Amino acid sequence: MSSENTLDDEDTFKILIATDIHLGYLEKDAIRGNDSYNTLDEILKCAKTNEVDFILLGGDLFHENKPSRRCLHNCITMLRKYCMGDTPIQFDIVSDQTVNFNTSKFPWVNYQDENLNISIPAFSIHGNHDDPTGAEGLCALDLLSASGLLNHFGHSQSVESIEISPILMQKGNTKLALFGLGSIPDERLYRMFVNNQVTMLRPKEDQDEWFNLFAIHQNRSKHGPTNYIPEQFLDDFLDLVVWGHEHECLITPSRNEQQLFYVIQPGSSVATSLSPGEATKKHIGLLRVKGRKMNLQKIPLKTVRQFFIQDVVLGDYPDLFTPDTPQVTKKVENLCYAKVTEMLEEAERERLGCPLTPEKPLIRLRVDYSGGFDTFHTSRFSQKFVERVANPKDIIHFLRRREQKEDNKDEVNVDYGSLLKTTAAEGLRVEDLVKQYFAATEQTVQLSLLTEHGMGKALQEFVDKDEKDAIEELITYQLEKTQCHLQARAVTTEQDIDTEIQRFRDSKKNTTEEDNEIKEAISRAKAHRVEQGNEPVDADISNELDLDSDGGSGPSAAPTRGRGRGGRGRGSRGRGRGAAASEPKPASRGRSQKSSAATQNRSIMQAFQASSQRSSRTSDEVIIDDSDEEMPLMKTTRPPPRPAAASSSSSSSFTKYSSQSQSSKGVAFDDSDDEDEDPFKGPSRARR
Repeated sequence: MSSENTLDDEDTFKILIATDIHLGYLEKDAIRGNDSYNTLDEILKCAKTNEVDFILLGGDLFHENKPSRRCLHNCITMLRKYCMGDTPIQFDIVSDQTVNFNTSKFPWVNYQDENLNISIPAFSIHGNHDDPTGAEGLCALDLLSASGLLNHFGHSQSVESIEISPILMQKGNTKLALFGLGSIPDERLYRMFVNNQVTMLRPKEDQDEWFNLFAIHQNRSKHGPTNYIPEQFLDDFLDLVVWGHEHECLITPSRNEQQLFYVIQPGSSVATSLSPGEATKKHIGLLRVKGRKMNLQKIPLKTVRQFFIQDVVLGDYPDLFTPDTPQVTKKVENLCYAKVTEMLEEAERERLGCPLTPEKPLIRLRVDYSGGFDTFHTSRFSQKFVERVANPKDIIHFLRRREQKEDNKDEVNVDYGSLLKTTAAEGLRVEDLVKQYFAATEQTVQLSLLTEHGMGKALQEFVDKDEKDAIEELITYQLEKTQCHLQARAVTTEQDIDTEIQRFRDSKKNTTEEDNEIKEAISRAKAHRVEQGNEPVDADISNELDLDSDGGSGPSAAPTRGRGRGGRGRGSRGRGRGAAASEPKPASRGRSQKSSAATQNRSIMQAFQASSQRSSRTSDEVIIDDSDEEMPLMKTTRPPPRPAAASSSSSSSFTKYSSQSQSSKGVAFDDSDDEDEDPFKGPSRARR
């Protein structure tokens, strides 16, 4: 306990972190109806027991956009029970609250309201389940905000650009900048990041003294080409990212080696699907922040219903049965019965000594019956476990093994037929395949004259519009341009030629010049086709080349019909074209502005900057201790703080983030068990 007493002083923020509570999930179910309410009660009770400064929720507090009266009543009751009281608040907010809570009729934090008595403020962003809807853009969190029980932040009202202004908090000598971004459709937010339309503001004064915490609610794992948000899109000045929406509990901090920040994924507090990700043990986090250093303790939830999942492949039991074995279906059913019984016995052993855990666990047995086996009657099977499991209707899930994908290690003998078939099912386009191919190839077979973007567009014209000369014309055009460039530079030696070609190619990447050259090459191909007397495949297709790919493009691209998107075309999807799109945009996410068009036309690949390009920042050695009792300590290495030039009231003045202003940063873990040592200080570690 001496370690915790050292942590809890007048300069230490204590923050309880939870995400995806999904209040009201299956509330009409006779067995599982109260699960989400019991867990929220445990979370709020934990916050009060640990005397936290505030609660941070990462979205999806409610399971439905319009929660029932019972759900709202239970939520309001628990927030009033645990978050209201006479305990004084130990931190101040020094930012402009009219900006932080701009969607509220009461634009100030609830504990500063003279009509309310708040002991534990709760801050929350919205998720995709409880997102704002309707003409006024309201959600269930706005009801709690108007009642003074919760502070809803991170709501962006614009669909063209996002400007994230942090809530600046100060407790003693510790300064905390809390950033938040509520759920936005992943494809739209991905495109906005790529097009430099997301800006994160930072205080103008003493930037290196602020601990930067960011709460986000988006897909973290890749579900498609643009249906997720890569961690590399987030600014590298952040210290810790709290990632909501993903239900698998990965609360142990993971380090992003490119951006040099840590990510924690608390996961959901209730299992909303019978998938392997929900089977991991559920935790919440108790974060302590002191100065530039942080400590995370993960706390297991005791009221969460147990969930066990297991896979059975019938083909793996040739000694017991084969598809031709007499009464094979009965034997398969007996095997499944034994497996379910084993999981129930394991659940009973784990529940001993934990009276808060619900009695009936969730059980899921996934049976792979490929190879000629038949299924059995699942309802009849489930009747045997009605009184023992919480989900008797869906214990068994039959599935067939998918065809194994070929291992395309040989780049020369790749089966592109199967590759195209697979990626078409995932929604990839031809240019995406080109980028993936050349990203995976060896350096010896990389493109020398052409760019991946140009080759992708030429292939797209060849595949979609039957422009048979598109690739040939593009190669010829680029060859002519390169030859003229070399002649103008008077390059003669072979080594200098290779170097100059590479430099010339890289200088045009993702610029308006590159787009114009592609247009010119495609126009030549079309003109060549007309000279030969060939009619176009589709007279309705515009002669203008649509350059508005997900990788960003010039604003002058005309909308085309697009593939498989119906009559809307790509221009109707709000990709920022037209008069508004033609205006210069501010530098995205606070990065330094550049006058050239290259910044505005940055491609997807540029968003993934190699860590070697961030030479201004260094990382420390990491040691991780994954115990359920307490998370290892994390320490951030920063240069000495600059002397304060103004009072804390000036912290409300922001500047757009520039990565050049960041000097050095790194986070290290300390797993020392010495209770007499300051847990925030930790042993010094040599930089790499």
